Amino acid sequence: MDQTDILQWLQEVQHPAKGDQSVVALGMVDKIELADGSIHVTLAFPKRPDPLKNYLVGAVEACLYRNAPGGTEIEVDTVVKDPAKPAKKGIEFNLEQLREVRHIIGIASGKGGVGKSTVAVNLAVALARLGYRVGVADADVYGPSIPTMTGTENIEIEMYGEDENNNLFVPVEKYGVKWLSVGHVSSAGQALIWRGPMASTALKQIILQTLWGPLDFLLIDMPPGTGDIHISLIGDVPMSGAVIVTTPQNVALADVLRGVNMFRNPQVNKPIYGLVENMSWFTPEAHPEEKYYLFGKDGGTKMAQELEIPLLGQIPLVQGIREGGDSGEPVALGTRPDSLAFLELAQKLAASVG
Repeated sequence: MDQTDILQWLQEVQHPAKGDQSVVALGMVDKIELADGSIHVTLAFPKRPDPLKNYLVGAVEACLYRNAPGGTEIEVDTVVKDPAKPAKKGIEFNLEQLREVRHIIGIASGKGGVGKSTVAVNLAVALARLGYRVGVADADVYGPSIPTMTGTENIEIEMYGEDENNNLFVPVEKYGVKWLSVGHVSSAGQALIWRGPMASTALKQIILQTLWGPLDFLLIDMPPGTGDIHISLIGDVPMSGAVIVTTPQNVALADVLRGVNMFRNPQVNKPIYGLVENMSWFTPEAHPEEKYYLFGKDGGTKMAQELEIPLLGQIPLVQGIREGGDSGEPVALGTRPDSLAFLELAQKLAASVG
């Protein structure tokens, strides 16, 4: 526990009369003092009386008790002076690190649980096997699984640059792919309890402040759904287009339509390179010629036809894909039928992108 942690906790304490800005954003946190088993925070208030002063002191105390380890002594007092103005309104981003990236493609899904990250990881490895220069940015802030799927969860991320305000992340390189995930820069098992603006800022930092270098493809493993994080990413990151991942059952296909409509919205207007139907059928490893359509048959094929987008591939539900994800060795590295399905998917995507 350090001052950075406490400032992050206090982001949730908002001033109701200041447009719901946090006490941190308003520069009201004057001093934070830490000692063994105690936290002392001083809030700055202007000379003009603030009728919400007692409310804010109580809200800060409640926030600290809620987040600090049990038994921590909490003290909050106040000082009269003009609150310090933050040095920056927010992190300033630029597109310089994407200058040498040819195609930025969002891997998206209308809902969670369809294997979007599995497809993103194996598609990246398959593209690298075909000779392309590939990077993957894991933008699934609430469920970053790519470190586990690539066996890179214990690798410490290096920083590049002499100015601490302009340092760049150096992505992890493995299997011929450059990887960077929110999971690489947060503690294992840490729950990232971020509101939309905080999550959007963190994700843009992962994508725009990383030393990607020359790439043919940068795949962005997007969070499931169609919320404000997606809109923020699409607005600030120059995506070439998207690939939509689904499973065959109707409940997943209904959400696909929302995802497709998001990218086709006139204010977004990004091409959809195709649809990937994941878990298309179950094939027992001992009987590779058998197919069992556990989630329905050809739902993705029909949806692609209705939406007039290419069906890039149908990925079977086999034990090897799950084992590869758990062990950090993507199945696309191999030569089995499920491995070749991802190679075929990569070939079709490259042809679709041109």
